[in-house]
Amino acid sequence: MTLLETINVEPLDGPAAARSEPDFRLVYAEVFAEAPYEETSDSVEATFRRFRSQVRKATFRGALARTADGEPVGIAYGYPLSPATGWWDRLITPVPADVRREDGHRTFGLMEFAVRAPWRRLGVGRRLHEVLLAGGGEERVLLNALPAAEAAQAAYRSWGYRKVGEAHPWEGAALHDVMVLGLG
Repeated sequence: MTLLETINVEPLDGPAAARSEPDFRLVYAEVFAEAPYEETSDSVEATFRRFRSQVRKATFRGALARTADGEPVGIAYGYPLSPATGWWDRLITPVPADVRREDGHRTFGLMEFAVRAPWRRLGVGRRLHEVLLAGGGEERVLLNALPAAEAAQAAYRSWGYRKVGEAHPWEGAALHDVMVLGLG
């Protein structure tokens, strides 16, 4: 049996993800403390204030990877973008209206994605990604990624994501690549 075969990836709706917040926080805080992210405890706390709001969305979807003994090893979560999303407004160079059109079903916004170091390059990330998107029905997935996050960038490209622009996703954020993956 391979190490990957001992990892369970569970799809979670908002209430289940809320109950698993300590596991999401553990993975997030560990992964995003690393370079190039170097997040502080304050930025982790801000992320989880948003998380508590995000899990209340009816369309929220999450995935949590755990070892056979329950140790959390990876997380992924997001939700379809509403027609009022500001995501496209943050691009440095605007994209055409047909690209930025949202209807609440067209695009899944991948908010956070992380796998702890000992479980990387084993296929855990790909399984998280597949479980998160299974049965959603969206046309595409949208995410922001730091250009300096080379391993994450390589994974996203290997899964078919393509860069469509650059953005500062929030006030004071570093420049991120905006990447899209067509589904189906």
